[in-house]
Formats: sequence, C-alpha cells, structure tokens
Amino acid sequence: MTNTLDDKEQPIVLKAGEDFHLAFGADHIIYAGMVSDDVYSIAQKKSGNHQGYAWNLYFPKNRRDITIDGVKLYVERVTPDEIAFRPA
Repeated sequence: MTNTLDDKEQPIVLKAGEDFHLAFGADHIIYAGMVSDDVYSIAQKKSGNHQGYAWNLYFPKNRRDITIDGVKLYVERVTPDEIAFRPA
C-alpha cells in the first residue's frame, strides 16, 4: 500500500481482506466487506509482544464519518469488494 493518511489528495482504497496501518501508535484495520446491503464491516487489529487480537466494527453504508482508534476518517465509497476513505 503506497497511500498514507498524510496524503489527503488520494483516497486510501482497501479491497476486502487488505490491511492498513492507521497511524504510528494506532491499530491496523482490515476491510471485512459488507455483511448486508446496508452494513459494512472493518476489523480493528491490535498486536504486540508476539500476540494479537482483532474485532469487527459494523457501520451503516450511508455513514460517512467514522472514528477508529481515535483516528477520524471520511468514507468516500463502499462496495462489497472495496472501501475508499480519507482522513477527516
């Protein structure tokens, strides 16, 4: 992945199953696809000391402003296959 949250000109696009590190000291996220026509899921992943765990977050498809691990994001588009977002 070449995009970072510092690059506000280009959206970050994740395909289902792809991982993205939100920021230094913040968690990774994985786009988990759409669980229904109106709901999408992002997995939030923590790791350290050779251990890790993750959980799914669920958002309505029409919600554009989300916050994950204190990082505010603006969702531009979401489909069953990918999500595009920018820093808010």
